[in-house]
Amino acid sequence: MLLADLVDTSRAVGATRARREKVDLLAGALRRLDPPEVPAGVAFLSGELRQRQIGVGWATLRDAPPGADGRSDLTVAELDAAFERIGACAGPGSQAERRRLLGEVMARAGEHEREFLLRLLSGDLRQGALAGVMTDAVARAAAVPLAAVRRALMLRGDLGAVAAVALTDGQAGLAELRLRVGRPLQPMLARPADDITAALAQVHPAAVEWKLDGARIQVHRDRSDVAVFTRTLDDVTARVPEVVEAALALDVATAVLDGEAIALKPDGRPHPFQITGSRFGSRRAVAELRKTVPLTPALFDVLHADGEDLLDRPGAERIAVLDRIAPAELRVPRTVAEDADAAAAVLAAAVARGHEGVMVKALDAPYEAGRRGAGWLKVKPTHTLDLVVLAAEWGHGRRRGWLSNLHLGARDAAGGFVMLGKTFKGLTDAMLTWQTERLLELEVARDAHVVHVRPELVVEVAFDGVQTSPRYPGGMALRFARVKRHRPDKTAAEADTVETVRAIHLPDGPG
Repeated sequence: MLLADLVDTSRAVGATRARREKVDLLAGALRRLDPPEVPAGVAFLSGELRQRQIGVGWATLRDAPPGADGRSDLTVAELDAAFERIGACAGPGSQAERRRLLGEVMARAGEHEREFLLRLLSGDLRQGALAGVMTDAVARAAAVPLAAVRRALMLRGDLGAVAAVALTDGQAGLAELRLRVGRPLQPMLARPADDITAALAQVHPAAVEWKLDGARIQVHRDRSDVAVFTRTLDDVTARVPEVVEAALALDVATAVLDGEAIALKPDGRPHPFQITGSRFGSRRAVAELRKTVPLTPALFDVLHADGEDLLDRPGAERIAVLDRIAPAELRVPRTVAEDADAAAAVLAAAVARGHEGVMVKALDAPYEAGRRGAGWLKVKPTHTLDLVVLAAEWGHGRRRGWLSNLHLGARDAAGGFVMLGKTFKGLTDAMLTWQTERLLELEVARDAHVVHVRPELVVEVAFDGVQTSPRYPGGMALRFARVKRHRPDKTAAEADTVETVRAIHLPDGPG
């Protein structure tokens, strides 16, 4: 398939808000792909690369040459192969070689293809083709039951690979896919609950376990071989020797385990997530780093043990297997809660130890890999701040034409405002419409896709915490910020101060 045809589909998907129409458009494109192109085509239409990362940053994209006139003859397969070559560049001169190879691709691309590539490589292809929509499209394109695609995706963990099987071998081919130790599968995710009482009303009987602010890991052991994967299914085995050693010490020959890797202080309290994330993501000097910032594995589920797949077994049975094969110091603290008071005590204990909150998990539910299953709920104390909008970015895809991504600032007692990050989360269509009109009234300047405004509009923002960030002048950034509501009833002088944010950032002082 020509890349231009795939880009036409992407533009059409972004232009409609109707889920059914998105699915139809994507399914039509998938049917037109040549079989070897399917994994790459699914990735591109999902706003991703099949290779995930190829070492191309904004500076490289900024310097990319202009494209060709009109539509090009560049194919999906050729683009994927080019990305493979770019990602393989290593050693001295690799950055220059990446620029050269990317320049060749960009020079061949037409206007719309070039725009698509810039947004794809910058992670900004917001067209409404999320995983659920693409999964539906695969089922429709292959004329197979959606449940069969979801089951295969759960076991294979790669929608592009599943799509290739579905379009080539149909439902029979999907049925042949099995859990295989050493091959990652997508993790089960949790839905938020307002509070403990609401969570237990939805899930009962339930286990309540501490929610750690660590890095999600999936651990595969096949006798003396261990592999560790991230939430996004990247292999990080070499970065986490502590996890490998812990897995080899378990009382099991083969296993697939779900959990977190977290950096703990000597007193057992967690370091800020930024420290865990930095250590977990480091590729260099791992042996030295583990001496100063060791990672502790904390397991909370088991999907396979000694030749038996446990995905479809109820939570209580999986817990029993995990308790048998892993010692308590490698398991996330957990309590079977009979009522809200007992669950609230677990939440209080978790927060008192510096953790995020709790997970409430159904004891009778299977493991729903790759989905936000109804059997897992997360409960976290939520912070809110009243912040001032300093600027806003024009939206993409279904938000095109609206000012969406808000630049948020806290009031500085010395004068002015200190930026703490950006968010487009939580905004409904009605909120987007209202804030676009209001912010354009406050406009003072424009810079590319950013509209700078007078600092007058106050928004109430919910967030999960504050982390150190050299990206912003205040040295801090909000984690998982989302807009709860606009506050036109408040003036900027009534917004929260940067000192309030610092108090949340360091509630116990430095260290």
